[in-house]
Amino acid sequence: MSTPRLIDGFGRSIDYLRVSVTDRCDLRCTYCLPEGFKGFEEPAHWLSHTQMARLVRLFVGLGVAKVRLTGGEPLLRRGLTTLVRDIAAIPNLRDLSLSTNATQLTRHAQALKQAGVQRLNVSLDTLSKACFASITGRDKLDHVLAGLAAARAAGFTPIKLNMVVQAGVNDRDVDTMVHYALENGFVLRLIETMPIGATGQAAAYLDLSALGERVAAEFGLSPETNSGNRAPARYWRDAAGQLSFGVITPVSQHFCEACNRVRLGVDGTLYLCLGQNDKLELGRMLRAGADDATLSAAIIDAIARKPERHHFNETPDQVVRFMSQTGG
Repeated sequence: MSTPRLIDGFGRSIDYLRVSVTDRCDLRCTYCLPEGFKGFEEPAHWLSHTQMARLVRLFVGLGVAKVRLTGGEPLLRRGLTTLVRDIAAIPNLRDLSLSTNATQLTRHAQALKQAGVQRLNVSLDTLSKACFASITGRDKLDHVLAGLAAARAAGFTPIKLNMVVQAGVNDRDVDTMVHYALENGFVLRLIETMPIGATGQAAAYLDLSALGERVAAEFGLSPETNSGNRAPARYWRDAAGQLSFGVITPVSQHFCEACNRVRLGVDGTLYLCLGQNDKLELGRMLRAGADDATLSAAIIDAIARKPERHHFNETPDQVVRFMSQTGG
């Protein structure tokens, strides 16, 4: 294994990298991107697949063990399976996963599995067609459900469903989503809206701490007791002992003290914190011809100045970029 070298100023080991392969998306979720948004990154500024794989290789050499491919919607990026194969082949990379809205998954699930993606996270906020169309601006719920079926058929496990819960929008759908997840062997995770970009700041925030406890009790789920888990979700297990339900509460109960991740935008910008503006423009360095040693040194220096925590409660209007720009 590679020796961990990415230690921030607060003693946290950074071993998880999220890579946005595109900021484009075929949905317009109300808490993420406004309808009619045109401010996407120019393709000329995107990292090429070769550049992405090169940077991931450097991060893994510095101790990163987990990589997640994100967007926008990553399945909109042409040639994605080629990039997956290149990244999956990097020595010492233990975990390669992908986040998707699943609208394109029926066409890609099998190829992604064969190329080396190990796990999937699927965004799904409701099982109501009307509510889905209202949240996403598109009538594509059937595409998502078909994509989930294709992912199961391809052998992906676990499949995590990420449900962003908004007060008065889809909070009444939580129990239906729990039933659906339990029946299909998925892991449902409820996520609080975050004040990222104008859309996130305008979203109908709901504190999920008490809701998570209520749902777990109602469905007879037992708390996960793995104290070594650094994931942001608090989990519960079903009667068979399988993880089945989780709650992610970045606003009401932040988990910054255990943060182990950074995010790479499609243009090569390294974001050090989801809720802060600290960054390193690795893409600019790549285009200027920086060698691997220079890039690695810059990464180490950037991690050393990673912020201690976000300030969503204190300064909720601080982050003006949209979530798709950051990489999920």
